[in-house]
Amino acid sequence: MMPPGTTPTRRTMPPGFTLVEVLVALAIVAVSLISASQVGGAWVLNANRQWQYQLAQVCADNALIALRLSSQLPGMGERSIDCTQAQREMRVVLTVRATPNPSFRRVEAQVFEAQTPLIRVQTVIGRY
Repeated sequence: MMPPGTTPTRRTMPPGFTLVEVLVALAIVAVSLISASQVGGAWVLNANRQWQYQLAQVCADNALIALRLSSQLPGMGERSIDCTQAQREMRVVLTVRATPNPSFRRVEAQVFEAQTPLIRVQTVIGRY
């Protein structure tokens, strides 16, 4: 019993967080960091793939421009050209085919890096 004239006192908790609250907060932070790292990894892969396709486009454009600058129509058939861009070894396969009009040729440039096809560009080249 309590002496007369005294009121019961409440036990107060010390200020701060409990261990369970801290562990829950750490779990939430860990899950969000894992998600962020996966998104960051996807961005890096996408940027690398974009760079690879851009270099392949430069190789294809260079091969097609060389054909356009020649004074003659390109010969029919297929030929391969090596292309190095940013220390990456690529191979451009040019395929020249006839069109119904003899003054034009259909040219397809396909770019490979280590046997992996990257892009395919098609155009028509005229005699003049």
